[in-house]
Amino acid sequence: MSLLSPKSSPFSLHPPTTSPAPNNSFSFPLTSVPVSTLNHKHPLKFFSNRSWVCLRKRIHVKSPDSDTTESVSASSDGSSSSSSITSFLSFLCPLLKLFSGGDPSQERNYTLEVATSSLSTLARLPWGSRSLSENLNNQETTISDPPKPLQLYEFEACPFCRRVREAMTELDLSTEVYPCPKGSVRHREIVRKIGGKEQYVIPSLRHEAYLFPFLVDPNTGVSIYESGDIVKYLFQQYGKGRSPSMGLLESTLFTGWMPTILRAGRGMTLWEKARLDPPSKKLELFSFENNPYARLVREALCELELPYILHNVGTGSQRTKLLVDASGFQEVPYLIDPNTGAEIGDYKKILAYLFQTYSAAAT
Repeated sequence: MSLLSPKSSPFSLHPPTTSPAPNNSFSFPLTSVPVSTLNHKHPLKFFSNRSWVCLRKRIHVKSPDSDTTESVSASSDGSSSSSSITSFLSFLCPLLKLFSGGDPSQERNYTLEVATSSLSTLARLPWGSRSLSENLNNQETTISDPPKPLQLYEFEACPFCRRVREAMTELDLSTEVYPCPKGSVRHREIVRKIGGKEQYVIPSLRHEAYLFPFLVDPNTGVSIYESGDIVKYLFQQYGKGRSPSMGLLESTLFTGWMPTILRAGRGMTLWEKARLDPPSKKLELFSFENNPYARLVREALCELELPYILHNVGTGSQRTKLLVDASGFQEVPYLIDPNTGAEIGDYKKILAYLFQTYSAAAT
């Protein structure tokens, strides 16, 4: 296979010259984060007319010239149960690690790997498989990527992160993914500085959990760290104001955890032999959320804490031509590493490549 140079890559996305206007119909308050303040040492004191201190169920608004705080309710489908489920997963994740397949870099039983990933796919059908672009007939309502890439902080095993990735597949959106596995050496600290942190105290564990997923949209200056709110924002801002697909939000509480269980916590914890320094250029992955083979690759990227550009190519995606131009086929996953020039379309070869190239021993 011929390797594409970073300069001539046919899958490169050329953003439009104008930014999308913020959708003013969004019905609940959001945290406005100027890009210049993302690394500020006091992340909760945003430089705007108001300071927003966001909690999972309520958003507290405080004006800079006032000592009083006003409480504002934030509605979100499924949010009322998110805290209890997150606490359950905080207890469950250590158990999953005990039953996981061990060192992810070692030879695997791929029959079992594909079987459990395929069952995970069945559990989440029909979400995260098709692009809404397939059903759009007039150009006026065509969904397109924003000028600046969205930034998603998440980890693969998280059911709430999965909910957001499913929405991005349906909306045909690309995004920069910053994996935040347990034991993270980079990205969780960034989220902590920005303000996406919440503590859950479990009597026997005193477990501190970061609130994921966390979305930053540099096009509108918005950042959000509640999955239901993120999904509604994405649909209203980049889905032409339509509502989330039926059942997408509600189903997470019933089957969103199934892939986490079936995959025994893969894509949850940083691999102990992962390289500490990130590559100079982000890897690129053509994928769609509910593809069983792409799931295995995303798990590895998370366990290595490798930032990457996720090109969603669900059924009916407008990005399919980019995939065909790059690989010659429509199959996913397809990985491109501009740091080495590697382009790989077989999931087994991708896994072997990632763990060989980005292990600490390879540096």
